[in-house]
Amino acid sequence: MTSTNTLPQQKPLTGVFIAFTAILVWSSMLIVNLIWGFSWLDPLSYLRILVQAHLFTWLFITAHDAMHGTVAPANPKLNHLIGKICTALFIFNSYKTLRPKHYLHHRHAGTDEDPDFHNGREDFFNWYFVFLKEYITWRQLLLTTIAFNVAILWVPIDDLIAFWVVPSLLATLQLFYFGTYLPHRGMHALPNRYNSRSQKKNHLVAFLTCYFFGYHYEHHASPSTAWWRLWRLKHGEEKTAF
Repeated sequence: MTSTNTLPQQKPLTGVFIAFTAILVWSSMLIVNLIWGFSWLDPLSYLRILVQAHLFTWLFITAHDAMHGTVAPANPKLNHLIGKICTALFIFNSYKTLRPKHYLHHRHAGTDEDPDFHNGREDFFNWYFVFLKEYITWRQLLLTTIAFNVAILWVPIDDLIAFWVVPSLLATLQLFYFGTYLPHRGMHALPNRYNSRSQKKNHLVAFLTCYFFGYHYEHHASPSTAWWRLWRLKHGEEKTAF
């Protein structure tokens, strides 16, 4: 495992620039999609849904990095403000709720004290349901319902469902599958202190699947490494792959 101290120090504003790029690209694509509209007969509509889902995932990965203080390491207030913005844009998630639970995940990964773990319901859909139940709140559902009903005053309901609701749900599947289910499922071939596997080394695949978050052992070994630097921690000899 490559030591984190071999990485060049992160420049102070790089994480902030990448975070604001994520917010700008996500919001711009959402506006374009809503203006362009959805058509069942247009193949590009489905591609645009997938792209929007990937951008939703980028929002959450950015919020996740903020939880570890890597968006603006030199400015904690700005760091956590960006985290709050990104979680709110991801269908009104609460940064205040998610952050302590994520710390518990790192302290107790793959155990009964881990809020992300399956608690004996390890098959994919049962575990996914447990995962959602752990994090979805009545406040989030209420705010989402209000926002949806206000938005449909100006946006056709089919477009709003296609480019706001569906991509957010696909993003939760993406995050769960590559960031929880694959890394932490089952008995590990090589048990380690993080109870985590890591995706096989292929940086393009790792980026496209979940912004390098599939390099999950590396993330647990070095949670202070930003998502866009995780690929540099990937060791050469694959021993803990999926």
